[in-house]
Amino acid sequence: MNLMLALMINTLLTLSLMIIMLWLPQLNSYAEKTNPYECGFDPLNPARIPFSMKFFLVAITFLLFDLEIALLLSLPWALQTANLPMMTKSSMAFIIILILSLAYEWTQKGLDWTE
Repeated sequence: MNLMLALMINTLLTLSLMIIMLWLPQLNSYAEKTNPYECGFDPLNPARIPFSMKFFLVAITFLLFDLEIALLLSLPWALQTANLPMMTKSSMAFIIILILSLAYEWTQKGLDWTE
């Protein structure tokens, strides 16, 4: 009985919210709201504007290094483990990989904005 009551209340609430959602915006419409391009872009201009791929490469590089730094944040709590030499070796290997990847990006000019 409780399940049927909950389902009926949920259904009625959902239907009433859907009706309000469809009915309420039609009460006050104005020119900007009825415009299909509400964001302000001119529909007559080309949609694709040239964008520098260098920005995406630097952004992906930042995300990779940011993820590695986030993994290093747990290092002080991980040092309380019983197997301290193994934890130290793995964290040093992780830091060395981080430094080598930064050096590789730097030598490949992946961090330069100029082309």
